[in-house]
Amino acid sequence: MKLIASLCIGILFGLGLSFSQMTVPNKVLGFLDWFGNWDPTLLFVMSGAVAVTLPGYFLVFKRQQPLMAATFDLPKKQTLDKPLITGAILFGVGWGLSGYCPGPGLANLAINWQEAVIFCSALVVGFGLKR
Repeated sequence: MKLIASLCIGILFGLGLSFSQMTVPNKVLGFLDWFGNWDPTLLFVMSGAVAVTLPGYFLVFKRQQPLMAATFDLPKKQTLDKPLITGAILFGVGWGLSGYCPGPGLANLAINWQEAVIFCSALVVGFGLKR
């Protein structure tokens, strides 16, 4: 049941990314271009995501445990350190250069695989370097 739920949520997430055009690198790069030809449409996508997620958190954490797990698995570390800051910088630079972040990059394997495979290969190499 957990695998089926995960598959359904992944499909819904991918459809949402595609529908909102988060899988179109030029759309994302237009949003990041604040001083040029700025495209604010992804601001509405992010606002919609926050509008759904924020009340969802309050509802979920009123429960004793998640629906499909024994306990909530939350990060225990709450400090900013060098690896976190370095990772955030690398993420931002990669996102700004390519127009992809991991979710849309993976979703684009089904849409524009020739371009996305380059990004996903770099993603896998980055994961490997971290380990």
